[in-house]
Amino acid sequence: MRRPRRLRRGVLLPEGDVLTRTAEHRAAPGAIDAGEEGRPQGGGDAASGSAVARNAFYLTLGQAATTALAIVMSAAVGRSLGAQDFGLYYLVSAMSAFAYVFVEWGQSLFVMRMVAREPARAGEFLGTALAMRSAFAAITTLPVGAIAWVLGYGARTTWLAMAFILSTLPVFLAQGYGMVFRARDRMGRDATVSVANKVVALAAMLPALALGAGIPGIIGAQAVAGLAALAVASRLYRRLGAPALRLSRATARELLAGGTPITVMTAASAIHPYFDAIILSKLASPVSVGWYGAAKTVLGTLMAPAVILGQASYPRVARASGELASLRVAVRAALRPLLWLAALGGTGTYLFAPTVIGLIYGRGDFGPAATILQIFAPGLFLLFVDILLGNIIYASGGGIGFAVAKIVSVGIAALLDVLLIPWFQTHHGNGGIGVVVAYALSEVAVFVGALIVLRRGTLGAGAALDVARALAAAAATLALFHLLPALPAWAGIPLCVGAFTAASAALGLVNRKDLEMLRLALRRREAPAAPDEPS
Repeated sequence: MRRPRRLRRGVLLPEGDVLTRTAEHRAAPGAIDAGEEGRPQGGGDAASGSAVARNAFYLTLGQAATTALAIVMSAAVGRSLGAQDFGLYYLVSAMSAFAYVFVEWGQSLFVMRMVAREPARAGEFLGTALAMRSAFAAITTLPVGAIAWVLGYGARTTWLAMAFILSTLPVFLAQGYGMVFRARDRMGRDATVSVANKVVALAAMLPALALGAGIPGIIGAQAVAGLAALAVASRLYRRLGAPALRLSRATARELLAGGTPITVMTAASAIHPYFDAIILSKLASPVSVGWYGAAKTVLGTLMAPAVILGQASYPRVARASGELASLRVAVRAALRPLLWLAALGGTGTYLFAPTVIGLIYGRGDFGPAATILQIFAPGLFLLFVDILLGNIIYASGGGIGFAVAKIVSVGIAALLDVLLIPWFQTHHGNGGIGVVVAYALSEVAVFVGALIVLRRGTLGAGAALDVARALAAAAATLALFHLLPALPAWAGIPLCVGAFTAASAALGLVNRKDLEMLRLALRRREAPAAPDEPS
């Protein structure tokens, strides 16, 4: 007979049964699914929506802080290195990012899903995952260097690529703790780790750049910051009261098997920017690589809301995936705010890209990066949607079909890169434009694949109507700015946000239910912290 475990709200559940009967648990209005945290995860749409909003709230706070720090760092790096060396920095970071797909081996989504369902196994999942990350990082370093050498990049680029991988390992281990924080709806802890990493990185990087250390100095600063973040993550994990870390061969086999389909999908995603960087560096000028790297850095910041909402809703979707009605409610709750942000982000990118690039990098060296951003603005909307759909598919336990769609999209993008980069380089002196045009067109294949793979009935007519509302709000905002004279950024950006929000409310994209969910999240934030919550 299994020993019962008492949860804080007086509910008795047998050990291991906290989240195993999702359908029955979600079907009862007012049911409590507290798990380890003692916080209601169910209880109808309002309570579940509040959990998603609360998660997004913590992640947004963290993202706001890290974005501000990242902008300062990116500005310092870009202005210190110049467009050509910034292009080299972007190239070696793209090589490292692709290598880390195999270092991770699909752990993030798989471990979050499993810990959300079986919180008692958090220690063995995390301990084994961190050990595997360390081993895989050492294994992948030499192949990355060998590939760079074979591609003809020379000794400097080869050694920088290898050093970049090793310097990134500490922060990657720190981020591993976030798998448990997110699975247990403690997004504030994950945000704390990210902010700590950025603060230390900035403090170490600025003196290195001032001393002329260049790219090696940046890599060294990243290693120092990663070690600091790892110390913070370890301390926050201990304060969480979760099981102690331990290594398990059986769990390692489980991670390898469970992570394989996710790795296929993430490799298909990560090979896309890897190919982009390689092809662009071979077919365009070095400064074009720098311009594209600057634009891609800004795009990474713009994509953060989609990543936040996908991650914030992931535990809820994973728990609701056993019953179609609950799954549909969870997906709609995540989709509406994402569509709002996607349409606003695309609109703002088109209108204010020159201002943003000028403020961060300066228009002298990096002005053409603004054109790259503006041309990709429509594709940003589709990319937001694809990110969320991918999270939904994996939270529901699928992924192979979506990975196939990603692979097809990579093939389409690579073919278009070869055709479009030289054309835009010859006619406009900016091969990076060809990359973003190819990227946007390839996302169509991803979207179609996601619709095919999604469980039938997950998206309904309401979702299609929300998409139309978001696009209509964007069109209304663009029409307004077309009629107005040119405005300075301090006036234009608030007007853009206000006009888009008003159009969204008038069209029904934002309603009272969304505001109530935000109110519940804020009220939760103002409540006294649990004993194990960091101050």
